[in-house]
Amino acid sequence: MKELKVGLLGLGQIGSGVYQILRSKSSLIRLRSGVSLKLVKIAEKNSARVRQVKPKGVQVVSDAMDVIRDPNINVVIELIGGIHPAKEFILAALRAGKDVVTANKALLAEEGREIFAEANRLKRNVYFEASVGGGIPVIKAIREALIANRITSVQSIINGTTNYILTKMSEEHLEFDRALKLAQQKGYAEANPTLDIEGIDAAHKISILASLVFGGWTPFKRVHVSGMSKIRSEDIAFAKEFGYVIKLLAVAKSEHGKVELRVEPTLLPKGHILSNVHGSFNAVLMKGDEVGDLLLYGRGAGSFPTGSAVVSDLVDLAKLRANGNHQVVFPSLKLLNVRPVSTVLSRYYLRVLVVDRPGVLSKIAAILGRCKVSISDVIQRERRVGSVVPVILLTHGTLGESIRRAVQMINQLLVTKGKVQVIRIEGES
Repeated sequence: MKELKVGLLGLGQIGSGVYQILRSKSSLIRLRSGVSLKLVKIAEKNSARVRQVKPKGVQVVSDAMDVIRDPNINVVIELIGGIHPAKEFILAALRAGKDVVTANKALLAEEGREIFAEANRLKRNVYFEASVGGGIPVIKAIREALIANRITSVQSIINGTTNYILTKMSEEHLEFDRALKLAQQKGYAEANPTLDIEGIDAAHKISILASLVFGGWTPFKRVHVSGMSKIRSEDIAFAKEFGYVIKLLAVAKSEHGKVELRVEPTLLPKGHILSNVHGSFNAVLMKGDEVGDLLLYGRGAGSFPTGSAVVSDLVDLAKLRANGNHQVVFPSLKLLNVRPVSTVLSRYYLRVLVVDRPGVLSKIAAILGRCKVSISDVIQRERRVGSVVPVILLTHGTLGESIRRAVQMINQLLVTKGKVQVIRIEGES
């Protein structure tokens, strides 16, 4: 029987889930895997969390270094979150001869290149299934099930908070602020939801996925990120009229040696498989050269789904350590060539608020024409001369730089009120 002695840093939402799973499922894990996972020590500064969880049969300390320095511990689970001191704790654990399991997507996206380089140098392992997609085994699928495939694209909904908000806005015709409050009441959104609604959380995750699938390292700072706080219920309604659904989409594509990385609100055709991912669920759609399209779907966050992914990593590490092996997760940490989003060809949705006067649409069309942007569809509401009305346009495929220049010029028109709403349309050209 292989036994893995484990130390846990952090007893928050995910940490408490890991503790509960290890406590309640130890027999099932042994039966299915032939591995015994023994939680030896927990580090948690917050005494209220300790009182709430009431860990039994395990030593609880306040100093993370007590766990890292313990010679009886084989693997350290880092679940404290944030960049510092989590980075220092992980590096210290590796240098103390421990393997590491983490759910820290922000740390891996922003500092992971250094961490994995150090793990490779020391021949230690860093596992991170729980960092992307919660309980969805997307990283295991990429590393194992899809190992014979060249993955050319990843389209994903990997933030449950934003997907819940957009679902509520669509189904109940709510404005953004009201849908956000519902998400907070349900526990899907933090009191400060900035990382979620501005797309940063999803950008961390797609950066990690892109690094895995494209065989190098994609710097987080090169991800094009646009949040969803400016999406209005009227955008969702107009999108429906054209046969689309709005989702906050995280996309990674590789073509001709260049990688496209972006997180932004996106119009998807109603028939697209990701258009039917509702509520707080996540989904990752990958295209491999051998398997074709593959969809992974499930709970993307939460104490027990994410805790389940952490425990899966522990079992894999126990088997790996029993054979004395070190798995190189990233054979190359060379920075990949990220394509500027301005060079990407896409269709676009434009919502322009204008004073309803004769000739306004022709002025907008003339600007688009000068910028080499071709219009495919238009909605112009009933005329109310002198009032402000929305004009909705869909374009044919155009470069991001062309649409940027056109929008800048339209925003400067005297008849334009407010900034033009611009949303990319995915999967069409």
